[in-house]
Amino acid sequence: MNLIQKLKDYQQLMKLNLSLLVVFSSVVSYLIVPEGEPTITKTLLLFLGGLLVTGAANASNEIWEKEIDQLMRRTMTRPLPEGRMGKMEASLFTALTLFSGLYILHSVFNPLSSILALISYLLYVLVYTPLKTRSPIATLVGAIPGALPCVIGWVASTNHLSSLAAWTLFIIQFFWQFPHFWSIAWVAHEDYERAGMKMLPRHGKVGYFTAFQCVLYSAALIPLSILPSIAGLGSWISIIGLLIAGIWYLYNSILFLKDNSDVKARKVMFASFIYLPVVLISLLLDRYF
Repeated sequence: MNLIQKLKDYQQLMKLNLSLLVVFSSVVSYLIVPEGEPTITKTLLLFLGGLLVTGAANASNEIWEKEIDQLMRRTMTRPLPEGRMGKMEASLFTALTLFSGLYILHSVFNPLSSILALISYLLYVLVYTPLKTRSPIATLVGAIPGALPCVIGWVASTNHLSSLAAWTLFIIQFFWQFPHFWSIAWVAHEDYERAGMKMLPRHGKVGYFTAFQCVLYSAALIPLSILPSIAGLGSWISIIGLLIAGIWYLYNSILFLKDNSDVKARKVMFASFIYLPVVLISLLLDRYF
C-alpha cells in the first residue's frame, strides 16, 4: 500500500471532515471569550489538540463498529471493514492521537480543558457508541459530547466552567444536533436498520413523528438566538446571524414535516451543515468587528 492511500485511510479512520467541524466550534469559542487574549500559536495548538482528541474518538467508534460497518453501504469501504487496516494498528493510532491531544490541552492550556476533553471522549466511545444498537436515547447521549467542544474551547481560555456564555454555546450546539442526526438517520435508515442501529426517535420511517421532532428542536433555536447577546457574547450581528440560520433550519424542518420524504429530510441535513458555521462565524464577527 502506498503512502497516499495510507494517509487516506487514517483520514477516514478519524472522520476528518466531521472532526474539523467539531474542532471549529471549539476554536471559535476560544476566540470569542471577551477577556481572552488568544495568540496565533495557541489557537493553532488548540485546533491541533482538539483535532487529535476528536479524531481518536471517531477512530475508537470505527474500531468498535467494525463488524457493523461491514453491513452498511455508506461505511463498508472504510479501512477497517474493508481489511486495509487491522484493529491493532487502528488502536495504536487512536492511543497516540488521544494522549497527544490531551497532553497539548493539559500543558499548553490547563488541566480542566483536558479533563473535559477526556470526559467527552469517554461519553462518545463508551456510552454513545454501544447505545446506538440498543436505544434511540443514544442521540440524546451523543449530543452531550457533541456540544462539549465549545465549552472546552471556552475553558481553554478561562480555566473555569462558571460562565453563562460557555453554557449558552453548549445549549445551542446541543439543540442543533437533533434535527441534524435525525435527518441523516432518516435518509440512511435502511443502512442503519440493516446494522441494527436505533437512530430514529421512533422505530422505522413511519408517520410524522421524526419530522415533528425536527421541527420542535429547530424551533427551539429561534428564541435561543438571543441568548449569546444576553450572556455578553455579541449584539446585533450575532442575533441576526443566529435568527437567519435558525429560521432556515426551521423552514426546512417544516417542509420535511409536510412532505415526510427523503428529499426533504436531506434538505434538513444540508440546512444543519449551514446552521452551525453561520452561528459560529456570526459570533466571531460580533467579537472582533
